[in-house]
Amino acid sequence: MSELASRVEGLRRLLERYEHEYYVLDAPSVPDAEYDRLMRELQQLETTHPELQSPLSPTQRVGGKPLAAFPGVRHEQPMLSLDNVFDAGELQAFGRRVGERLQQAVESLNFCCEPKLDGLAVSLLYVDGALVRAATRGDGSTGEDITANVRTIRAIPLRLHGDEWPARLEVRGEVFMPKAGFERWNAQARQQGEKPFANPRNAAAGSLRQLDPRITAQRPLAFYAYAVGVAEGGSLPDSQHERLQCLKGWGLPVSEAVARVSGIQGCQAYHDAILARRDELPYEIDGVVFKLDALAEQAQLGFVARAPRWAVAHKFPAQEAITELREVEFQVGRTGAITPVARLAPVSVGGVTVSNASLHNADEMARLGIMLGDWVVVRRAGDVIPQIVAVLPERRQAARCRPVQFPENCPVCGSAVERLPGEAVARCSGGLYCAAQRKEALKHFASRRAMDIEGLGDKLIEQLVETGLVKTAADLFRLQESELAALERMGSKSAQKLVQALARARNTSLARFLFALGIREVGEATAQNLARHFCSLELIQHASVAQLQAVPDVGEVVAKHLYYFFRQPHNLEVIAQLVSPPAAGGAGIQWPALSAQPAQALPLAGRTLVLTGTLTQLSRDEAKQALQALGAKVAGSVSAKTDAVVAGEAAGSKLAKAEALGIPIWDEEQLRRVLQNPEAAGFASD
Repeated sequence: MSELASRVEGLRRLLERYEHEYYVLDAPSVPDAEYDRLMRELQQLETTHPELQSPLSPTQRVGGKPLAAFPGVRHEQPMLSLDNVFDAGELQAFGRRVGERLQQAVESLNFCCEPKLDGLAVSLLYVDGALVRAATRGDGSTGEDITANVRTIRAIPLRLHGDEWPARLEVRGEVFMPKAGFERWNAQARQQGEKPFANPRNAAAGSLRQLDPRITAQRPLAFYAYAVGVAEGGSLPDSQHERLQCLKGWGLPVSEAVARVSGIQGCQAYHDAILARRDELPYEIDGVVFKLDALAEQAQLGFVARAPRWAVAHKFPAQEAITELREVEFQVGRTGAITPVARLAPVSVGGVTVSNASLHNADEMARLGIMLGDWVVVRRAGDVIPQIVAVLPERRQAARCRPVQFPENCPVCGSAVERLPGEAVARCSGGLYCAAQRKEALKHFASRRAMDIEGLGDKLIEQLVETGLVKTAADLFRLQESELAALERMGSKSAQKLVQALARARNTSLARFLFALGIREVGEATAQNLARHFCSLELIQHASVAQLQAVPDVGEVVAKHLYYFFRQPHNLEVIAQLVSPPAAGGAGIQWPALSAQPAQALPLAGRTLVLTGTLTQLSRDEAKQALQALGAKVAGSVSAKTDAVVAGEAAGSKLAKAEALGIPIWDEEQLRRVLQNPEAAGFASD
């Protein structure tokens, strides 16, 4: 049992170290898989031997049973607030007061400078190095016991590292939600139709005050220590800066932006430097804090009312402001997504004048209950597009406010706006026709796996659209050598080659043409299945949703995308231009006639093949399409369900895995024989 207890304790210490490296130092020394392996071993040992369980174990961070309420906690030393200054003049006045009271030149005094985190202040009590209690600041005298929730924050050690810490130590700091975690959490909330947080501070406060610690455990919270409260049974340095370094050495996270400077000029320089870096910091701050570094000088100055005389917060410009919503415009993105954009009465937010803000989508507008003429709270954080985070209904004037109507037709091309059940984003169904989507649609149309127009790269497409030479895909096939040669970075020879490539591209396959149209979620395999099933573009165009769902691998969502695409007059107009003969003014795209053949009747139907390495006689894409035409599924990875692997030159891990699984290996000659005679595959009949 002693060996077992020793192993459990060793695992805990190791996991504590790895958590500190990952969550505090941001420098993990082992892969996640190794951490997970050790955690599973520890969980298994603690489950098998309940007598070895401990509340200090890393396994206990998942959160316990829900609480009925938060008990009150009386702070042994009040958690006071700080006075604020807002400009250089007020900071100079603070410095003069400090110098006069200490009867010293303020420029000879040292200050500890710290970022002012925008989160929730908490107090952590460690007894004999173990975390025994955590409390909110509350009113400064009494807070709430949030120990169960704080224990789920992995950046906070359940027991202190090293030694020489006071037997009874109170650590004060800020719990906050980093920017990346905040954006990720809100994106997930919107996707699931839940209410997003208004800002990171609300996110941190709301997460910490959950009665169910298991909810807190799911939130991406972090912590920085900024002060020591009660300290008994040991000695600490008589310096704020050095005390923070002690806390850091005991495993508590401390902001990397903490610095010690001389005088008010040093404080102002620190303020300016952090303000310039504000948008780059991974967490939100609303200012910086200056504290006299020497605790003896702090004691000499003392306190006034509810704030210390020896510290001050230099606040940054607010990142939220109230303004009026004047209009909502709907923008169409390159993928057809319709985004509502609020036009606001100009207001200063974070030192920048804001007149536009994102409203994300129709669901977000409904959640806000927004109306034209409303007074709204707009937030700007760094380079993130300003957002409306709240509406102030109490300031609404019914006589001048009116509802916002989400458009049923694209504001750019007039095509129907499509929003499938379960999706938050509404999209224009105009595809190749819509001017807002034109460049991206043409890039896809000309790509190697679609129409494969050699020499028609992204930059040239952008140039053709910007000069007005090309508005639809059909316009590509009307381009003249003289027009192309006149373009920047294009000569007569390049122009001639492109015209020849366009002529070759007129002869294609129905599957390639379908894929080139850029219909949402219609990839190469789906296009192949559609072509094989219907054998006719006209039949696909007139198919019902139920008929489309009868195609292998076509579900309800894809079927609806296809159905709506072929019901838009603009899309049908573009298709007609593409397939009409040149004599009738069309592009003249054509493909060989297909004969109806059930997918299951194809010689390689039900077989899964994998291509790896470099083929010399044909490209990987050509091989893939040829195999798919015979009914095979071409997968990207090898598994036990793979029927054969085609290995070209320099085949790598896929070949090795196939050999390990005993899967048949074909060389390029075997592939050529199978394409000429599928019976050469040698597959046993099922």
